[in-house]
Amino acid sequence: MRLSWVQVLTVLSICLSAVATATGAEGKRKLQIGVKKRVDHCPIKSRKGDVLHMHYTGKLEDGTEFDSSLPQNQPFVFSLGTGQVIKGWDQGLLGMCEGEKRKLVIPSELGYGERGAPPKIPGGATLVFEVELLKIERRSEL
Repeated sequence: MRLSWVQVLTVLSICLSAVATATGAEGKRKLQIGVKKRVDHCPIKSRKGDVLHMHYTGKLEDGTEFDSSLPQNQPFVFSLGTGQVIKGWDQGLLGMCEGEKRKLVIPSELGYGERGAPPKIPGGATLVFEVELLKIERRSEL
C-alpha cells in the first residue's frame, strides 16, 4: 500500500490534534478542589472581597512541606480575590464555609509559575495545599 503525501500529512495532523486536545489547548493543567470536611450549617460562603482567616499547609507534589500556619497557631489573614495571594487560592477558596476544609492542587500557572519562589518552591512546581477556613469577615456593602 502506497500513501500519498496528502494522506500522510492528514493522518499526522489528526494525531497532533488528538495529542493537543488530551493535554489541553496550551498544555495547562487545571486547579483541582477537593472538599475534605463539609459543615452542616453554612449561613455565609466566601466571596471576592471577604477577609479570610485560614490555616494551611503547603507541600510540593513529592510531599515536601514548604510552609504552614499550624506550628505557630497563627492563621493567615488576607482579602480574597484581590491578588494578595496566588491565583489558585483566589479561585480555589471561593464559596467556602467557616469550618470547611479543602485540598487544593494548584498547577504552576496558578501558583508561582516558571520562576517559582526560591529556595523552597522550584519553578514550574505544582502546589498541594490543605486549607481550613476559620473565619469570614464580610465588609458591609455601601
